[in-house]
Amino acid sequence: MSRQEVFDEVQKIFQAVFDDDELMISDSTNSDDIEDWDSLEHINLIIAMEKRFQLKFDIKEVGKLKDVGEMIDLIERKLNE
Repeated sequence: MSRQEVFDEVQKIFQAVFDDDELMISDSTNSDDIEDWDSLEHINLIIAMEKRFQLKFDIKEVGKLKDVGEMIDLIERKLNE
């Protein structure tokens, strides 16, 4: 799966979790950019990504992420392992 394909799927996940079909993300998007992105929604995002990409994240990995771009890079790395 290419990085763009991962990004497109993550975009869909964000739209579903935040119930906003107009929501657009970028590599630099972080929790400060989305009003409803709190700790509960963060967990929902992680779970949705684990289900969609059929992988598991380590809590330490997730805690180090600064933005969507780093999340996409992490997903891409895990898919290629």
